[in-house]
Amino acid sequence: MLKRIYLDHAATTPVREEVLKEMQPYFSQKFGNASSLHSFGREARDAIEKSRTILAKIINAEPEEIIFTSGGTEADNMAIKETAFANRDKSRNEIITSKIEHDAIIEPCKLLEKLGFKITCLNVNKEGIVDLEQLKKTITPKTILVSIMHANNEIGTIQPIEEIARICKTREVYFHTDAVQTFCKEKIDVKKMNIDMLSASSHKIYGPKGVGFLYIKKGTKIGALIHGGGHEFGLRSGTENVAGIVGFAKAAELMNKEREKENLRLKKLRDKFIQEILKIKGTNINGSLRQRLSNNVNISFKGVEGEGIVLKLDKYGIAISTGSACSSKSLEPSHVLLALGLSHLDAHGSLRITLGRSNTEKDINYLLSVLPKIIEELRRISPFKNV
Repeated sequence: MLKRIYLDHAATTPVREEVLKEMQPYFSQKFGNASSLHSFGREARDAIEKSRTILAKIINAEPEEIIFTSGGTEADNMAIKETAFANRDKSRNEIITSKIEHDAIIEPCKLLEKLGFKITCLNVNKEGIVDLEQLKKTITPKTILVSIMHANNEIGTIQPIEEIARICKTREVYFHTDAVQTFCKEKIDVKKMNIDMLSASSHKIYGPKGVGFLYIKKGTKIGALIHGGGHEFGLRSGTENVAGIVGFAKAAELMNKEREKENLRLKKLRDKFIQEILKIKGTNINGSLRQRLSNNVNISFKGVEGEGIVLKLDKYGIAISTGSACSSKSLEPSHVLLALGLSHLDAHGSLRITLGRSNTEKDINYLLSVLPKIIEELRRISPFKNV
């Protein structure tokens, strides 16, 4: 039987057994609507509020500052659009973000631009770090919001969030960060870091799909994303996904507890792979080697298309990605890699390998045993090998 190795944990993760066990009663035994007054409803409401408290504590927030959503994309959309709409007037209509944000930020910004908002996308250096001097110059009295992701989903580069937030605070501008790739992987303290809004997602940390949250600091002026029965403090109406919320909290609790030990383990595996793979001629690591998620490797091979490598590795039972799972079906090169200065050709030859709890040194050794042969084979038949 073919050995199967999953190395695409930035796209999604399997639900942990402990998480599934915690969720199961809320599908059948404790199935009440959390808005109902009877005991079934109160049981569901108690579970939601307990989960809200657990998640808030992890980022040093207050429980009422956590708004449950269907995931990171919805949380990002709410932060961008509803803050813009709630604060727009003749003198304030500008939003600042970066050139390497997730599509969940880019697309809402495109919509706002069509509606008359001014959108500025900051440059990044070759490691993917935002230009702080450009940020300082770009913020004006018209600026409503700055949104910069904590760590990039493709290249794993971690931004200097505390410094960015400090700049925003001194200029009295709201600051939002997409922390989908860092929640429970990096230490986050929203009070210490001066974060006004933060997006997180469950399925990146071994929890269920279809649930996330948006942290909104008390006093932040923001409108409702979904109107209806007034759920989630009137900001996101709709019957709550009780089982998903319970699973999210359990996954976060476990992940946060194991964070430091697991980061050290993954970093060792990551660094071993990087050291060995760079022995292949025409190979480059994309993103920062210093400020990087412990489980992320993004690599380009000159003269080879990433899609070909992914399909070849899949035949060996190895699952990896060419970039963000949300845009991997697109034939366009990664906007993140282009922002780093890569050519269209080199961007097309990129792979993203993201490690997780199930991965071992044996998995890395197996990948290293087949990947060089695949690169050699594809380069032999590539029309771009001499480009």
